[in-house]
Amino acid sequence: MKQYLSLREQYPRFAYRGYEIEENDSCLKITYRFETLGLSEFAPVWVFPKAEGDCRRWSEDRLMQDMIFSLGMVELISYWKIACPPTVTVEAGRLNQDQIDWWKDLYFNGLGEFFYVNGIKEADPNHFMDIQCAGQLKDPCTDQYKERHEECGVETVGKGNGVLVPIGGGKDSAVTLELLRLAGKPVCAYIINPRGATIHTTEVAGLDASHVISAKRTLDSNMLELNRQGYLNGHTPFSALVAFSGIIAARMHGLTMVALSNESSANESTVQGSTVNHQYSKSFKFEEDFHYYQTTYLKGSAYYFSMLRPLSEFQIARFFAGQKQYHGIFRSCNAGSKTDSWCGHCPKCLFVYLILSPFLKPQEVRDIFGRNMLDDWDMKETLDQLIGIEEEKPFECVGSRDEINTAIVLTIKGLEEAGEALPCLLSYYKTTDLYQTFRTRGDQYSSYYDGNNLVPDDLAGLVRKYCADGL
Repeated sequence: MKQYLSLREQYPRFAYRGYEIEENDSCLKITYRFETLGLSEFAPVWVFPKAEGDCRRWSEDRLMQDMIFSLGMVELISYWKIACPPTVTVEAGRLNQDQIDWWKDLYFNGLGEFFYVNGIKEADPNHFMDIQCAGQLKDPCTDQYKERHEECGVETVGKGNGVLVPIGGGKDSAVTLELLRLAGKPVCAYIINPRGATIHTTEVAGLDASHVISAKRTLDSNMLELNRQGYLNGHTPFSALVAFSGIIAARMHGLTMVALSNESSANESTVQGSTVNHQYSKSFKFEEDFHYYQTTYLKGSAYYFSMLRPLSEFQIARFFAGQKQYHGIFRSCNAGSKTDSWCGHCPKCLFVYLILSPFLKPQEVRDIFGRNMLDDWDMKETLDQLIGIEEEKPFECVGSRDEINTAIVLTIKGLEEAGEALPCLLSYYKTTDLYQTFRTRGDQYSSYYDGNNLVPDDLAGLVRKYCADGL
């Protein structure tokens, strides 16, 4: 907290200077220019590939310009958080007050974990940041604003039915790919900085190179050095980057929809009794907010929704358990991301292990992770966090407390009915009050369906049929 206040006083201004676009026949390269005045300049880079044979000059497309500017508004938060300057000056584009309020809401909620972990208690939605825009618009509905969007050129919405699916390498995006395959939808995978699991997922899904869009994001080395020096660091809303970069990729490749793989469980706060949510930019609130922003200020961009929003992680795991072609290649362990492996010792690994266990044979789960995590007593504290004995869940993308408890009770039931000995973590779980509570409740998730979603009607019916039928 003391460092936060000191840095804000020492570095009171942050600027979004602009961006440069370089374009050739194969790609669009964007270099953003940010500066914490008196500390450092930053120049992160994005590169988006063009479709084969695309001769269009995207740098001259007005909607593309607005989307690129907006992506920079998300990117800047990773650099702002180093010193948290109270004033942000936007020189790269124009914003009206509604837009300024929208961005402040995203920043504040998306940095909830960052503020919490760094002990920053004085940050509040009204005073943590003042956004000033040199070219500020007075009204989003002025004739001038309408003209900008009437001149955008080729519209995307309504031109076909291709779907862009962001791929993270985990089970969720694989489930989305399989559901869209069942729907007969043409799909292109979207990957930011490809790695083993993301590439293997597209291969297993049967997508050739022409149906995989790989963007490259490069962080500025000055930021990494300041992180090493001990300046403020922490979690930022990465899925907001996926959203804004995804609609850029979709427009460049003529796709009308962007289908995320965020589930209903992502709405649950990480810290009980608070709004702090590690998965804020995967929540339905963000999804709705983004939908509002793009339909108001980025008209013509692809329809953005989460295919799995009606579902719990429990249902997703049940469906994924039947997709055995992915079991040897999917990965969602942050600790093992650089080596494309499951570390077998972190909260994310334990969560995935637990949520799959009711639906797979014990040996099948062990084969995925290379060890029996449920027989590792060192994971007991992590288990307490996941099931709600501790106030905080791990700051990872994990399911809700209730569905994890439900999965554990069903796993115990299956093992006992098969006459198998319980591993130590499950034996411990039986001694807690949670065991009796959730055994009494039974399975509340097999037929779960969250009506708060933006899934198109035809796809919603498919999701309900294959994942929420209670079977």
